[in-house]
Amino acid sequence: MRKSSLIGGLLASVLVAGLPAAADAAVSPAAKATVTAAVSAGATAPAGAKHHWGPVRSAAGHSGHAVADVWITDFSAETFAVSGTLRDRDPHRDHCAYIRARFHYTGGGTGWARPRSTCGPSGAFRLSSDGEITRVDVRVCVLDRGRRTTSSCHVDVIRAEDIANWPR
Repeated sequence: MRKSSLIGGLLASVLVAGLPAAADAAVSPAAKATVTAAVSAGATAPAGAKHHWGPVRSAAGHSGHAVADVWITDFSAETFAVSGTLRDRDPHRDHCAYIRARFHYTGGGTGWARPRSTCGPSGAFRLSSDGEITRVDVRVCVLDRGRRTTSSCHVDVIRAEDIANWPR
């Protein structure tokens, strides 16, 4: 996971929760600008989502990219869900944004959610598990429709302990 994404998500939660001004004074001006931009950009939670993980962007090395604004439910939920907005930022006509999630179940084993893609500027997605999980791997790629292949993939690993101490 990117450190800046985690810090930005934490700061957004702290500022939205309205903690005392002393805590706000300890935050750097650059961090405040990042949080303000995220909040003013209209980052709203999809139904049932509790935690804003932040953006997951496909890897570099390509002229375009895909970005997913990721929200997650609690790990204690019977069915875990990853949802948000998927954005296609690739100028090539046949390239699209692609997202997929791999769930690691509490009782052992893994399972993949059906992939979602969008070739338009943006589209909503929701990927859900078949039971309780301990970890989810969120994979964002550029999809080549003509070749039916993915490239420039990036995976963010999200574990329960990563969000255990986040402000509620």
